[in-house]
Amino acid sequence: MSIAIVTESTSETMREVHVGIIGCGGIANGKHLPSLHKLPNVKIVAFCDLIKERAQKAKEEYGTEDALVCTDYHTLLQQGDIEVVHVLTPNCAHAELSIAALKAGKHVMCEKPMASSYAEAKAMVEAAKESGKFLTIGYQTRSQVTHQYVRHMIERGDLGEIYYIKAPALRRRGVPLWGVFLDKEKQGGGPMIDIGTHSIDAALALIHNYDVESVSGSVYRKLADTAMNSNEWGIWKPEEFQVEDSAMGWVKFKNGATMVVETAWAINFDGEANMTLCGTKGGAEFRGDIVHLNGEKDGSLYTCDIKPNSTARDLFHGENLKCEEYEAKQWIYSIVHQIPPITKPEEACVVSHIIEAIYESAKTGKTIYF
Repeated sequence: MSIAIVTESTSETMREVHVGIIGCGGIANGKHLPSLHKLPNVKIVAFCDLIKERAQKAKEEYGTEDALVCTDYHTLLQQGDIEVVHVLTPNCAHAELSIAALKAGKHVMCEKPMASSYAEAKAMVEAAKESGKFLTIGYQTRSQVTHQYVRHMIERGDLGEIYYIKAPALRRRGVPLWGVFLDKEKQGGGPMIDIGTHSIDAALALIHNYDVESVSGSVYRKLADTAMNSNEWGIWKPEEFQVEDSAMGWVKFKNGATMVVETAWAINFDGEANMTLCGTKGGAEFRGDIVHLNGEKDGSLYTCDIKPNSTARDLFHGENLKCEEYEAKQWIYSIVHQIPPITKPEEACVVSHIIEAIYESAKTGKTIYF
C-alpha cells in the first residue's frame, strides 16, 4: 500500500517507494544504500547477494524489519511490492540482471558502466523500451553542481561551439584491490571501463553530442607487472592484475568536434587531471568544486573562477546534498512523477560503444567507425 509523505525541503507529497537491492558489496554500502536510506519515502524491502551474510548485514543496517534476504535474484524479482531494483554487481552481470528486472516490471538503476559490451548495452535499452519502465545508469558526475552549472552555460551558448574536450580520469597510483576490479572476465577491462566511463559520460552529457563518427584507442600495461608499494590501497599482485593499467582514446564527432579520453590507475603523471572544454566564445575547466572560465572580452583575455552554489541544482533548491544523495533523490523523484531520469539508457549505451571501440582499436590498430 502506498502512503503519502511530505518532505520538508521540497514541501511536496511523495508516495512511498519500495526498493530491492541486488548486490550488497562495496558500491552498495558506499553509495546507494546510505543515500536511499536518507529518503523518507523509500523503504528498502529486499536484499540479494551471492554471499547471504552480506545481504543480511545490509538488511540490518538499511532495511525494513521484515525485509527479504536471499541469494537468488529471481526470488527478489518475484516480490510484487518491489517497484525499483538497484543492480550493484560486477559488470559481467549488469545486463542479465537489469533485463530480468525490467521484464519483471521493475524500474532499474544499474551501477556504471552500463554493461561489459555494447551488444549487452543495446539489449538493455531494448528491454527498457519493451517494458515501459525506467532504466538509468549510476553516473553521479551529472549530479555535481559544477557539472550542472557548466551544462547550463553551454545550453545558453555562453561558450559558443564546443569543438575540443579533454576528459581525463588519471590516478598516479590508485589501483583498486577489493572486489573484482582486476578480473578481466568479470569487469571487462581496467581503468577505461571503471573510471574512464565517468569522464566519457560527463563530457557527452555536457555537450549533448552522441553522434560519434570514429574512435581510436591505445591500451597500456606498463606498470601492472611491478608490485607498487606506493599504491593508495596496498600492494597489488601482478599475476592477479588481468587488465590494463592505463588507456587513452581519441573520439571524433560527426560535427567535427574532438574528445581526448585519458584514463589510468597507475601512471607516472604528476599534474591536474581536469576536464576541459574549449569553445568558440570561451572555455571551461573543472577544478574540484571550482569552474575555471576563460575567454576574450573587449579585446582582452580574461579568466575567472566560479564556485557554484551547492544548493542551486536543477532540483531540490536549498538542499545541500552530496552528488550521490542528489542522484538517488532525483531517481526516486523521476519514478514518483513519471519524468525521465537524469541519465537515459540510450545515452549510456553510447558510452559503452565508445569504450568498446577504444579497446577494439587498441587491439586491431585500426580506427573504429560508427
